[in-house]
Amino acid sequence: MSTARRVLVTPRSLTAAGLADVPELEPLRERGYELVGPQPGRMPTAEDLRDLLPGCVGWLAGVEPITAELLAHAPDLRVISRNGAGTDAIDLDAAARAGVPVVRAVGANAQGVAELVLALTMSALRHVVVTSTVLRGGRWERLQGAELAERRVGLVGLGEVGRRAAAMFGALGVPVVAYDPYVTGGEVPVVPLDELLRTCDVVSLSCPPPAEGRPLLGADEVATMVPGTVLVNTARSALVDDDAILAALEEGRLSAYAVDAFDTEPPAPSPLLAHRRVIATPHLGGYTGPSVRRATTMAVTNLVGALEER
Repeated sequence: MSTARRVLVTPRSLTAAGLADVPELEPLRERGYELVGPQPGRMPTAEDLRDLLPGCVGWLAGVEPITAELLAHAPDLRVISRNGAGTDAIDLDAAARAGVPVVRAVGANAQGVAELVLALTMSALRHVVVTSTVLRGGRWERLQGAELAERRVGLVGLGEVGRRAAAMFGALGVPVVAYDPYVTGGEVPVVPLDELLRTCDVVSLSCPPPAEGRPLLGADEVATMVPGTVLVNTARSALVDDDAILAALEEGRLSAYAVDAFDTEPPAPSPLLAHRRVIATPHLGGYTGPSVRRATTMAVTNLVGALEER
């Protein structure tokens, strides 16, 4: 093993708590690794990371961009371990060229994200956020809502989050269908995306964005959706065309857009974010105590395994 024994830890959920106070990181300390991190609770900048990476053999990474330029400043790096499933913030080609494997904590935060899907859906159907905001501002405005049992839910993506969300909706007696090009059978009926959009009045996105870079839901797709649809996006902001979503909210094609995913954190102010019928949450899906503990434990296990096998 290299004489370098440093591990960089960057997820904000861990740095905010203080690395010394996260028991799930103890296996790294027991093996003699020095844990280093950026300013607590803050998304590290590229400059922060360039300063921290030299001498690090492992990186327990959050959602910060990991670029080829950053990897060039990490000559000792032997593994990147994500505390989640997504890798779209990582230049995987650059990591492969550098001989740095990327391992993931698949499914660790699925329960928390699936519960947020349910919470956002019900909040949108009952106008919880908008009426609470109005009431706290001193006005009384009652908006008639819809009951979940009257809805048909379409889940785009049947991975860990999608399957758990399907079980939650199903337990409440809600009919559920799904679209997933990698799933052909199971308890949840799988239908083409165009059919899902035409027949469901709640649509939840729990999938990665298309590889070709275009939004999964652009103006053409949104135009086919059931009038008054609730759209929930806990996956990636790149899945939707923001202009198309805003136009659909204005014309009533969408009754609400609930979003927990942004290209940059925090997002810049925008007409979509400020819209009355947008429910925006600051990346809360996997930010629960149990999810953070599971994700950290899995990420540490993956990191240690990769370091000790090389």
